[in-house]
Amino acid sequence: MSERSSVLKDLDHQSAASTVLAAAFTLSTIALGYVMLGVVPMVLFSFGFLGGLIAWKLIPNTPTFDRIKIPYWVVLGFFVLHKIEERQMNFFPALSQITGVPVPDAGSVLVFALYALASAWLLVPWLVTRGNSFGYYLAWTFFISMGTTEIAHFAFPLFTNEPYGYFPGMVTAIPLVPAAWWGLWRLARH
Repeated sequence: MSERSSVLKDLDHQSAASTVLAAAFTLSTIALGYVMLGVVPMVLFSFGFLGGLIAWKLIPNTPTFDRIKIPYWVVLGFFVLHKIEERQMNFFPALSQITGVPVPDAGSVLVFALYALASAWLLVPWLVTRGNSFGYYLAWTFFISMGTTEIAHFAFPLFTNEPYGYFPGMVTAIPLVPAAWWGLWRLARH
């Protein structure tokens, strides 16, 4: 296959339906972030989801899942540990002190909706293995979210009245962020 036809094939993988679905998914996630957590988290979600949408459109690579498999599972494992750390160390109350936005009720429909959207990242292996373009969008948002948004844990202490120190989620962000960059590198290379 010539280089030109390979590029055309890669561009073709992003059908109009996949693009609409990805845009709706992005906007839904950003809107939920705003409604539930306020402007600051909405902006942080935008880095991952809008950034993922843009990267997916501009870098139409379609690597096999084998190419991103190890970084994907490593990042997913660190992400699970990260969520445990955030929960155990009261991340949302700490964030609420910075933003002034009350902590959302854990049993609310909006919380479940946000978790449902984040759970879509679990579909990456299945969708990418099948060459599904929405799966590649999810892979981009996953790696970009983990590689950019989680850096905020190191900025949050600057917005407290305490000397710079630990902020919930900071410890597990240390391995999570570079692992996500590794995933991005593997995803971006064809």
